[in-house]
Amino acid sequence: MKPSSLWREFRDFAIKGNAIELAIGLVLGQAFTKIVNSLVTDIILPPIGWLVGNVDFSDLYILLKAGASAPPYASLQAAKEAGAITLNIGLLLNSIINFVIIAWALFWVVRGIGRLRAPKPVPAPAPTTKECPYCFSSIPIKATRCPYCTSHLEAPDAAAQ
Repeated sequence: MKPSSLWREFRDFAIKGNAIELAIGLVLGQAFTKIVNSLVTDIILPPIGWLVGNVDFSDLYILLKAGASAPPYASLQAAKEAGAITLNIGLLLNSIINFVIIAWALFWVVRGIGRLRAPKPVPAPAPTTKECPYCFSSIPIKATRCPYCTSHLEAPDAAAQ
């Protein structure tokens, strides 16, 4: 395979609509994640922590093994700096709340897109035939005489009156 044809094939792949849409989606997703992280850590968790008794959820941890300096540690960061082994429950809680918010927002985005893409209901076409009341044959709707049994039918205007 010639390098020029390989380059052309790669270029065609890279500029396809799906590859570009995927790249844009990833960049927007990353930006959206930063917004949600800020929403959780800066807006949602502080009032909850205040209601629970001035708890900073990012500092919630369970000490498994003390580090070089003796516990208690003032924060998770202090425990890590001392070399302590911890279960970081507050960080897990932040991640769970982030996930729930992102999932909820994506649910609404996908639902809205689904409604935009849903086919519009097409009204049923007006009938073009009717049934002869005498022989029950299908005849044109404007007919005043049945072509099968030759019965006289009401004129369409007379039926409306």
